[in-house]
Amino acid sequence: MHSAERNSTLTSRIVENSLTTERHSERTALITGASSGFGLLTTVTLARRGWRVIATMRDLTRRERLEEAAREAGVLDRIEFLALDVTDNEQIAKVAAEIAARTDGDKAARLDALVSNAGFAVGGFAEDVSDAELRKQFDTNFFGATAVVRAFLPQFRRQRSGHIVMTSSISGRMGFPGVSSYVASKFAVEGWAETLRLEMKPLGIQVAVVEPGSFETNIWSSGATMAKQSLDPHSANAARSQQLLGRMKDGKPKANPQIVADGIAAILENPSPRLRTVFGRDAKMALLLKRLLPAWALERLLIKASGIGS
Repeated sequence: MHSAERNSTLTSRIVENSLTTERHSERTALITGASSGFGLLTTVTLARRGWRVIATMRDLTRRERLEEAAREAGVLDRIEFLALDVTDNEQIAKVAAEIAARTDGDKAARLDALVSNAGFAVGGFAEDVSDAELRKQFDTNFFGATAVVRAFLPQFRRQRSGHIVMTSSISGRMGFPGVSSYVASKFAVEGWAETLRLEMKPLGIQVAVVEPGSFETNIWSSGATMAKQSLDPHSANAARSQQLLGRMKDGKPKANPQIVADGIAAILENPSPRLRTVFGRDAKMALLLKRLLPAWALERLLIKASGIGS
């Protein structure tokens, strides 16, 4: 074989080996609640960074916005769409089993990351929220979120690696008037995730929580549900509820949610992320005030800022 031919053959083998290595090192993430908001943006962001993304959502007919965004970014071929209702335990188990059974050549396919993002908000004063409404809030934001994580933990344990990111909120660190149900569900997520991190870290599995403040998503507009009693004109809180609704839909510009999507991607690519990451100037300021102000001053400030009157 001539020298030029040997060099050509060697180059071809190097390229082939490089491509094989790249295919096997390709990372895969599963995201819940990917049809809108942080889930949608994180899906596209990870795909643009070379990840394969399993984008899940309760209703696949709501995939159009994500498809359009992915198509515009040129990454639609890197995204797989799956139906997953986080309140349906049978469906969770089925999806987890199907993904765990996948192979990559002669090896089991890896799942490198899980982003537990699905959630919604119930607004309304605590005394107006019914038991059923409170349970529905927890069924998605807490029980659903933890059920999904637990379903995929066996795969992460087998791999002895993986990242789990749970989307919380600044509301998981402090209370705000008119959103007690949402706050309670996020406080629960925070405590559960903090404990899970301690249990999983020795196994090589990383657990992190993201805590956004106010961002331009639909969580407090079309994605929010008001407690039925709060909307009753005969409710003792009728006037205050209208003030609360006005604050939720004030139309004031909010921070760009892409900041959070980029932050989640950075956490997933960090081999040792910290437990909590706060996003948003308002959230960071709120936590700073909570540390610096006496309790009575902070309470007065939050009541005044809420605009709920008496």
